[in-house]
Amino acid sequence: MKQTKNYILNYLKGMGMGAADIVPGVSGGTIALITGIYETLLDSIKSFDLDALKLLAKFQIKDLWKHVNGPFLCSLFFGIFTSIFALSKLITYLMEEHPIPLWSFFCGLIIISSVLILRDIKRWNLMVFIAIPVGAVLAYWITGLNPVNSPNALYFTFIAGAIAICAMILPGISGSFLLLILGKYEAILNAVTERDFLTLGVFAVGCVVGILSFSRLISWLLKNHHAVTIAVLSGFMLGSINKIWPWKKVLSYRVSSSGEQKPFITENLWPNHYLTETGNEPKFFIGLLAFLFGILLVIGLERMAFYLKKK
Repeated sequence: MKQTKNYILNYLKGMGMGAADIVPGVSGGTIALITGIYETLLDSIKSFDLDALKLLAKFQIKDLWKHVNGPFLCSLFFGIFTSIFALSKLITYLMEEHPIPLWSFFCGLIIISSVLILRDIKRWNLMVFIAIPVGAVLAYWITGLNPVNSPNALYFTFIAGAIAICAMILPGISGSFLLLILGKYEAILNAVTERDFLTLGVFAVGCVVGILSFSRLISWLLKNHHAVTIAVLSGFMLGSINKIWPWKKVLSYRVSSSGEQKPFITENLWPNHYLTETGNEPKFFIGLLAFLFGILLVIGLERMAFYLKKK
Protein backbone atom coordinates (compact mmCIF):
# COMPACT_ATOMS: atom_id res chain seq x y z
CA MET A 1 0.00 0.00 0.00
CA LYS A 2 2.83 2.37 0.94
CA GLN A 3 4.65 1.55 -2.32
CA THR A 4 1.53 2.29 -4.36
CA LYS A 5 1.13 5.62 -2.55
CA ASN A 6 4.76 6.50 -3.35
CA TYR A 7 4.25 5.65 -7.03
CA ILE A 8 1.16 7.87 -7.18
CA LEU A 9 2.98 10.74 -5.43
CA ASN A 10 5.96 10.43 -7.78
CA TYR A 11 3.60 10.35 -10.75
CA LEU A 12 1.95 13.59 -9.57
CA LYS A 13 5.36 15.19 -8.98
CA GLY A 14 6.29 14.15 -12.51
CA MET A 15 3.16 15.86 -13.79
CA GLY A 16 4.29 19.02 -12.02
CA MET A 17 7.71 18.75 -13.67
CA GLY A 18 6.12 18.18 -17.08
CA ALA A 19 3.84 21.21 -16.69
CA ALA A 20 6.85 23.37 -15.78
CA ASP A 21 8.90 22.07 -18.72
CA ILE A 22 6.19 23.18 -21.16
CA VAL A 23 6.62 26.80 -20.07
CA PRO A 24 9.72 28.46 -21.62
CA GLY A 25 11.80 29.86 -18.77
CA VAL A 26 10.57 27.44 -16.09
CA SER A 27 12.53 24.28 -15.30
CA GLY A 28 11.27 20.87 -14.23
CA GLY A 29 14.26 20.86 -11.88
CA THR A 30 12.55 23.64 -9.91
CA ILE A 31 9.55 21.39 -9.25
CA ALA A 32 11.83 18.47 -8.34
CA LEU A 33 13.54 20.68 -5.77
CA ILE A 34 10.23 21.98 -4.40
CA THR A 35 8.72 18.51 -4.03
CA GLY A 36 11.75 17.01 -2.29
CA ILE A 37 12.82 14.51 -4.96
CA TYR A 38 15.77 16.46 -6.34
CA GLU A 39 18.58 14.40 -4.80
CA THR A 40 16.74 11.12 -5.45
CA LEU A 41 16.41 12.12 -9.11
CA LEU A 42 20.12 12.94 -9.35
CA ASP A 43 21.12 9.65 -7.72
CA SER A 44 18.80 7.72 -10.03
CA ILE A 45 20.15 9.39 -13.18
CA LYS A 46 23.79 8.87 -12.22
CA SER A 47 23.09 5.17 -11.52
CA PHE A 48 23.23 4.66 -15.30
CA ASP A 49 26.89 3.71 -15.06
CA LEU A 50 29.27 0.87 -15.95
CA ASP A 51 27.59 -1.40 -13.40
CA ALA A 52 24.27 -0.81 -15.16
CA LEU A 53 25.85 -1.69 -18.51
CA LYS A 54 27.31 -4.91 -17.06
CA LEU A 55 23.89 -5.92 -15.71
CA LEU A 56 22.33 -5.16 -19.09
CA ALA A 57 25.01 -7.20 -20.90
CA LYS A 58 24.23 -10.16 -18.63
CA PHE A 59 20.45 -9.66 -19.17
CA GLN A 60 19.98 -9.32 -15.40
CA ILE A 61 16.96 -7.08 -15.97
CA LYS A 62 15.54 -7.39 -12.44
CA ASP A 63 18.84 -6.35 -10.86
CA LEU A 64 19.25 -3.57 -13.45
CA TRP A 65 15.74 -2.26 -12.68
CA LYS A 66 16.60 -2.11 -8.98
CA HIS A 67 20.05 -0.60 -9.63
CA VAL A 68 18.67 2.37 -11.61
CA ASN A 69 15.72 2.89 -9.22
CA GLY A 70 13.36 1.91 -12.05
CA PRO A 71 10.04 2.23 -10.16
CA PHE A 72 10.85 5.83 -9.15
CA LEU A 73 12.03 6.90 -12.63
CA CYS A 74 9.20 5.09 -14.40
CA SER A 75 6.43 6.69 -12.31
CA LEU A 76 8.14 10.10 -12.52
CA PHE A 77 8.69 10.09 -16.30
CA PHE A 78 5.22 8.69 -16.90
CA GLY A 79 3.89 11.69 -14.99
CA ILE A 80 6.09 14.07 -17.00
CA PHE A 81 4.90 12.71 -20.36
CA THR A 82 1.26 12.61 -19.23
CA SER A 83 1.47 16.26 -18.25
CA ILE A 84 3.18 17.30 -21.49
CA PHE A 85 0.50 15.65 -23.62
CA ALA A 86 -2.46 16.56 -21.39
CA LEU A 87 -1.58 20.13 -20.43
CA SER A 88 0.41 21.46 -23.38
CA LYS A 89 -2.65 22.95 -25.10
CA LEU A 90 -3.93 24.53 -21.87
CA ILE A 91 -0.58 26.09 -20.96
CA THR A 92 0.00 27.26 -24.55
CA TYR A 93 -3.45 28.89 -24.43
CA LEU A 94 -2.65 30.59 -21.10
CA MET A 95 0.70 31.85 -22.42
CA GLU A 96 -1.01 33.41 -25.44
CA GLU A 97 -4.26 34.67 -23.89
CA HIS A 98 -3.48 35.20 -20.18
CA PRO A 99 0.31 35.63 -19.89
CA ILE A 100 0.32 38.00 -16.90
CA PRO A 101 -1.56 35.67 -14.48
CA LEU A 102 0.45 32.66 -15.69
CA TRP A 103 3.85 34.30 -15.23
CA SER A 104 2.72 35.85 -11.93
CA PHE A 105 1.75 32.39 -10.68
CA PHE A 106 5.20 31.00 -11.53
CA CYS A 107 6.88 34.04 -9.94
CA GLY A 108 5.08 33.34 -6.66
CA LEU A 109 5.83 29.63 -6.89
CA ILE A 110 9.55 30.16 -7.52
CA ILE A 111 10.10 32.93 -4.96
CA ILE A 112 8.52 31.01 -2.07
CA SER A 113 10.31 27.83 -3.14
CA SER A 114 13.69 29.56 -3.21
CA VAL A 115 13.09 30.63 0.39
CA LEU A 116 11.75 27.29 1.63
CA ILE A 117 14.65 25.21 0.32
CA LEU A 118 17.00 27.26 2.51
CA ARG A 119 15.56 25.38 5.49
CA ASP A 120 17.73 22.43 4.42
CA ILE A 121 20.79 24.43 5.40
CA LYS A 122 21.74 23.43 8.94
CA ARG A 123 24.89 25.53 9.33
CA TRP A 124 25.13 29.07 7.99
CA ASN A 125 28.43 30.81 7.35
CA LEU A 126 29.80 33.64 5.20
CA MET A 127 30.19 31.42 2.12
CA VAL A 128 26.54 30.37 2.30
CA PHE A 129 25.36 33.99 2.56
CA ILE A 130 27.55 35.00 -0.40
CA ALA A 131 26.40 32.01 -2.50
CA ILE A 132 22.78 33.24 -2.66
CA PRO A 133 23.48 36.56 -4.46
CA VAL A 134 26.16 34.86 -6.60
CA GLY A 135 23.56 32.33 -7.84
CA ALA A 136 21.01 35.11 -8.38
CA VAL A 137 23.43 37.30 -10.38
CA LEU A 138 24.55 34.33 -12.51
CA ALA A 139 20.96 33.35 -13.36
CA TYR A 140 20.01 36.98 -14.03
CA TRP A 141 22.95 37.28 -16.42
CA ILE A 142 22.16 34.01 -18.25
CA THR A 143 18.47 34.87 -18.64
CA GLY A 144 19.43 38.28 -20.03
CA LEU A 145 21.61 36.85 -22.80
CA ASN A 146 20.53 37.44 -26.39
CA PRO A 147 20.45 34.49 -28.81
CA VAL A 148 23.60 34.00 -30.88
CA ASN A 149 24.27 32.82 -34.41
CA SER A 150 25.60 29.29 -34.07
CA PRO A 151 27.31 26.95 -36.57
CA ASN A 152 25.18 24.32 -38.32
CA ALA A 153 27.82 21.64 -37.74
CA LEU A 154 26.83 18.41 -35.99
CA TYR A 155 29.45 18.92 -33.26
CA PHE A 156 27.60 22.06 -32.12
CA THR A 157 24.28 20.18 -32.16
CA PHE A 158 25.91 17.69 -29.77
CA ILE A 159 27.14 20.55 -27.54
CA ALA A 160 23.70 22.21 -27.59
CA GLY A 161 22.05 18.97 -26.50
CA ALA A 162 24.57 18.48 -23.68
CA ILE A 163 24.01 22.03 -22.39
CA ALA A 164 20.22 22.22 -22.84
CA ILE A 165 19.49 18.94 -21.04
CA CYS A 166 21.26 20.26 -17.94
CA ALA A 167 18.25 22.55 -17.46
CA MET A 168 16.17 19.47 -16.64
CA ILE A 169 18.03 19.17 -13.34
CA LEU A 170 19.05 22.82 -12.89
CA PRO A 171 16.29 24.80 -11.13
CA GLY A 172 15.37 28.12 -12.67
CA ILE A 173 16.20 27.81 -16.38
CA SER A 174 14.47 25.77 -19.08
CA GLY A 175 16.10 23.71 -21.81
CA SER A 176 14.10 25.45 -24.53
CA PHE A 177 15.46 28.81 -23.36
CA LEU A 178 19.06 27.54 -23.47
CA LEU A 179 18.48 26.16 -26.98
CA LEU A 180 17.13 29.58 -27.99
CA ILE A 181 20.25 31.30 -26.63
CA LEU A 182 22.48 28.81 -28.46
CA GLY A 183 20.58 29.44 -31.69
CA LYS A 184 19.44 25.82 -31.98
CA TYR A 185 15.78 26.00 -30.93
CA GLU A 186 14.35 26.31 -34.45
CA ALA A 187 16.91 23.87 -35.89
CA ILE A 188 15.85 21.10 -33.50
CA LEU A 189 12.15 21.81 -34.14
CA ASN A 190 12.81 21.64 -37.90
CA ALA A 191 14.71 18.37 -37.44
CA VAL A 192 11.64 16.92 -35.68
CA THR A 193 9.30 18.16 -38.43
CA GLU A 194 11.53 16.95 -41.27
CA ARG A 195 12.44 13.69 -39.47
CA ASP A 196 16.14 14.47 -39.72
CA PHE A 197 17.21 11.45 -37.66
CA LEU A 198 20.93 12.19 -37.97
CA THR A 199 20.56 15.62 -36.32
CA LEU A 200 18.12 14.27 -33.74
CA GLY A 201 20.42 11.32 -33.00
CA VAL A 202 23.45 13.56 -32.44
CA PHE A 203 21.32 15.87 -30.28
CA ALA A 204 20.04 12.90 -28.24
CA VAL A 205 23.60 11.60 -27.67
CA GLY A 206 24.57 15.09 -26.48
CA CYS A 207 21.61 15.06 -24.09
CA VAL A 208 22.63 11.67 -22.66
CA VAL A 209 26.26 12.73 -22.16
CA GLY A 210 25.18 16.07 -20.68
CA ILE A 211 22.68 14.74 -18.15
CA LEU A 212 24.90 11.86 -16.99
CA SER A 213 27.85 14.22 -16.49
CA PHE A 214 25.96 17.13 -14.95
CA SER A 215 23.93 14.95 -12.56
CA ARG A 216 27.20 13.58 -11.16
CA LEU A 217 28.59 17.08 -10.70
CA ILE A 218 25.50 18.42 -8.89
CA SER A 219 25.22 15.25 -6.80
CA TRP A 220 28.88 15.53 -5.75
CA LEU A 221 28.41 19.20 -4.84
CA LEU A 222 25.33 18.41 -2.73
CA LYS A 223 27.13 15.63 -0.87
CA ASN A 224 30.37 17.55 -0.28
CA HIS A 225 29.23 21.20 -0.15
CA HIS A 226 25.52 20.86 0.65
CA ALA A 227 24.87 24.24 2.26
CA VAL A 228 26.67 26.32 -0.39
CA THR A 229 25.10 24.32 -3.25
CA ILE A 230 21.57 24.76 -1.86
CA ALA A 231 22.26 28.49 -1.40
CA VAL A 232 23.46 28.81 -5.02
CA LEU A 233 20.38 26.93 -6.29
CA SER A 234 18.13 29.19 -4.21
CA GLY A 235 19.82 32.27 -5.68
CA PHE A 236 19.59 30.74 -9.15
CA MET A 237 15.83 30.40 -8.76
CA LEU A 238 15.52 34.03 -7.60
CA GLY A 239 17.65 35.30 -10.50
CA SER A 240 15.54 33.38 -13.01
CA ILE A 241 12.60 35.69 -12.21
CA ASN A 242 14.25 37.99 -14.75
CA LYS A 243 13.10 35.59 -17.49
CA ILE A 244 9.52 34.99 -16.30
CA TRP A 245 8.68 38.52 -15.09
CA PRO A 246 5.02 39.06 -16.12
CA TRP A 247 5.24 42.63 -17.44
CA LYS A 248 7.41 42.79 -20.54
CA LYS A 249 7.86 45.00 -23.58
CA VAL A 250 8.79 43.15 -26.77
CA LEU A 251 11.75 44.80 -28.50
CA SER A 252 12.03 42.37 -31.43
CA TYR A 253 10.35 39.25 -32.82
CA ARG A 254 11.49 36.02 -34.44
CA VAL A 255 9.62 33.92 -37.00
CA SER A 256 8.91 30.40 -35.72
CA SER A 257 9.13 27.23 -37.81
CA SER A 258 5.35 27.46 -38.33
CA GLY A 259 5.68 31.01 -39.71
CA GLU A 260 4.32 32.75 -36.60
CA GLN A 261 5.90 35.79 -34.99
CA LYS A 262 7.21 35.07 -31.49
CA PRO A 263 8.78 37.51 -28.98
CA PHE A 264 12.55 37.41 -29.39
CA ILE A 265 14.14 40.12 -27.23
CA THR A 266 12.12 41.63 -24.37
CA GLU A 267 12.53 44.26 -21.67
CA ASN A 268 11.06 43.98 -18.16
CA LEU A 269 8.75 46.78 -17.01
CA TRP A 270 7.21 47.79 -13.70
CA PRO A 271 3.40 47.29 -13.69
CA ASN A 272 2.78 51.06 -13.44
CA HIS A 273 4.80 51.65 -16.64
CA TYR A 274 3.28 48.74 -18.56
CA LEU A 275 0.20 50.59 -19.90
CA THR A 276 2.25 53.58 -21.06
CA GLU A 277 4.94 51.46 -22.76
CA THR A 278 2.76 48.77 -24.36
CA GLY A 279 -0.78 50.16 -24.49
CA ASN A 280 -2.09 47.07 -22.70
CA GLU A 281 -3.72 46.81 -19.28
CA PRO A 282 -1.27 45.61 -16.60
CA LYS A 283 -3.97 43.47 -14.89
CA PHE A 284 -2.08 43.99 -11.65
CA PHE A 285 -4.80 42.73 -9.32
CA ILE A 286 -5.28 39.46 -11.26
CA GLY A 287 -1.50 39.06 -11.39
CA LEU A 288 -1.28 39.59 -7.63
CA LEU A 289 -3.94 36.92 -6.99
CA ALA A 290 -2.10 34.47 -9.25
CA PHE A 291 1.17 35.31 -7.46
CA LEU A 292 -0.41 34.60 -4.06
CA PHE A 293 -1.95 31.38 -5.41
CA GLY A 294 1.54 30.21 -6.44
CA ILE A 295 2.80 30.87 -2.91
CA LEU A 296 -0.16 29.14 -1.24
CA LEU A 297 0.13 26.13 -3.56
CA VAL A 298 3.76 25.51 -2.57
CA ILE A 299 2.96 25.92 1.14
CA GLY A 300 0.00 23.54 0.72
CA LEU A 301 2.19 20.94 -1.01
CA GLU A 302 4.74 21.26 1.80
CA ARG A 303 2.07 20.68 4.44
CA MET A 304 0.66 17.72 2.51
CA ALA A 305 4.10 16.12 2.15
CA PHE A 306 4.72 16.56 5.89
CA TYR A 307 1.33 14.99 6.72
CA LEU A 308 1.93 12.00 4.42
CA LYS A 309 5.38 11.43 5.94
CA LYS A 310 3.87 11.29 9.43
CA LYS A 311 1.36 8.71 8.29
